[in-house]
Amino acid sequence: MKKVWFNRWFSVAYHYMNSIRNNEDGAPFKMYATHPDRTHMALQAADYADTEPVLGDDDYVEFALNFCKQHGIDVFIPRLHMYAIAKHINEFEKIGTRVTVCRDLELLENLMEKQKFYESIRPKGIVAIPDYHVVNTAEQFLEAHSALTAAGHGVCMKPTNGEGGNGFRLISNKRNALNDMFGPVMPYLTKEQAYQNFSTVERFDDVMVMEVLNGHEYSIDCLASATGELLAAVPRRKADGRLRLLEEVPELIELANRVAATYRIPFNYNIQVKYNHGVPKLLEINPRMSGGLHVTCLAGINFPYLAVKSLLGGQVEVQKPTFGLLVSHIEQYVIMNLGE
Repeated sequence: MKKVWFNRWFSVAYHYMNSIRNNEDGAPFKMYATHPDRTHMALQAADYADTEPVLGDDDYVEFALNFCKQHGIDVFIPRLHMYAIAKHINEFEKIGTRVTVCRDLELLENLMEKQKFYESIRPKGIVAIPDYHVVNTAEQFLEAHSALTAAGHGVCMKPTNGEGGNGFRLISNKRNALNDMFGPVMPYLTKEQAYQNFSTVERFDDVMVMEVLNGHEYSIDCLASATGELLAAVPRRKADGRLRLLEEVPELIELANRVAATYRIPFNYNIQVKYNHGVPKLLEINPRMSGGLHVTCLAGINFPYLAVKSLLGGQVEVQKPTFGLLVSHIEQYVIMNLGE
């Protein structure tokens, strides 16, 4: 029986652990999960769950190595401290633990910093890049805002190392403040509000100020072999509300093939694009399972398990997804198992 460990992940790791456990080959696994919050939902799918300490990179790598030794972990699927763990991947392999990370450290570092990746991918012509400026001061923000509006763009911003929707804001002076106050919480700031916030410090961490993309947003969930051969690419579109459409879009599947051929990212990764004036423009590439991968698995592909199977040396064929599925979800309450 192989032992698989998820360190601090999103709550959707609950689904990924169950996908690996309930695999189509009937292969036996024991699932391990850790998180600083013992009540975190991801831990509910684990056979062994425990709290993990909050540590810096080097100390965390030492903790992870000791955890793998203590429990005889065969497969480590990290999210937290991914780059630090990748730097020490040989140490994990020496103790018999295989890790689902990209071994190309320069690429991995670039993928985790949007500005660096945009700069590296632009000359390759793989995918269109949004117009953007990286700023560190309030005055630079004003200059970037002026340049983008002069080019006819709406303006938004996000930290260059932001994950998910963290830190994303739309900049608009055309909102009705009273209506916004009584409606749903929206990620809007006026130009003046953003400038005032930025002006509270002399310099701040890198923020990307970029054009607003007004078309459909897609997450292209990808499965690759250990050597980066693309085995599946499924575009998942955000539809109304909580609806998602698993859609066959030839230009996005071809985009995924170009990314795979250029970067050879292994196992599970996710390409996020959003259309503007009919052109899909890159938001980011996440070198890990996406937050919505369990939705994409409804296309008939067990992405989490097949990545583990490939990592362990199993043969995984090119997959044939079922497209044209409109999917959604409902909440379900469960009684928490908090151990002893």
